Amino acid sequence: MQQRKKKRKQALLAALFLAPSILGVAVFMVLPFGDVVRRSFFDAMGESFVGASNFRAVWENGAFRLAARNTLRFGLTAIPLLFTLSFVLSLLVYRAQKLQRAYKISLVLPMVVPAAAMVLVWRIILCADGVLNQVLTRVTGKVWELDWVTGRTAFLVLVLTYLWKNMGYGMLLWLAGLCNIPRSLYDAARVDGAGGLAQVRYITLPCLRGTMGLVAVLLVINSFRVYREAYLLAGSYPDQAIYMVPHLFSHWFLALDVWKMSTAAVILMLLAAAVTAAGKAVFCIRR
Repeated sequence: MQQRKKKRKQALLAALFLAPSILGVAVFMVLPFGDVVRRSFFDAMGESFVGASNFRAVWENGAFRLAARNTLRFGLTAIPLLFTLSFVLSLLVYRAQKLQRAYKISLVLPMVVPAAAMVLVWRIILCADGVLNQVLTRVTGKVWELDWVTGRTAFLVLVLTYLWKNMGYGMLLWLAGLCNIPRSLYDAARVDGAGGLAQVRYITLPCLRGTMGLVAVLLVINSFRVYREAYLLAGSYPDQAIYMVPHLFSHWFLALDVWKMSTAAVILMLLAAAVTAAGKAVFCIRR
């Protein structure tokens, strides 16, 4: 009886502490998004119910298709690269006991560098009269005046910028999982004659199965922040190769197309939920 009262008291105390956060989330996130969902089914004035016609109009919009295609292309390119490379780097850092702190600092440092300063450096290197073209001109003997931030190379520059900026973030996520694996497992494997690749295959990967799903979901969510780098690299009207969904939202916001933004936001929310559910199903995240 006393234990029940104690548990009820603890539950009540926890609820009191959580109430302000839950209220804030409800007021500033849940309710506004509920209004966004409502607006996606009404006309521009928010008075007449139009059903799924808004979704059909947005889906047939050429700018939305271009932005969605580029965003999907970026995600399918950058996220697997970041997922794999950050895992490899985390293994190297985890095994480098002596210089582990130095490696961590060097890889995490780009995370704390302001995006504006980072993009400014990239533009100095990659603009038409930048450092890269000058080096190529001296090496090849031909005059290079290619602006790497525009045209076909803009997408590659954006991917490289994203990888450089977020590699430390992915590495820290993997390291958190690696630190939970008992080192005794590796010691026993070495005694049995298992090499480095065998240890990764039979110890590291099975133990990181839940971490894989978490890392994948977090990297997908983080990839939507690439608009900041894309905007700083090429402005509000970039090359079509890096025209992302946030660019489209910015233009619709300036044009006060609230119903378009609301409908597109609901579509993207459904896609994000589908990706998250798929990630959980693939990597079997269990609570």
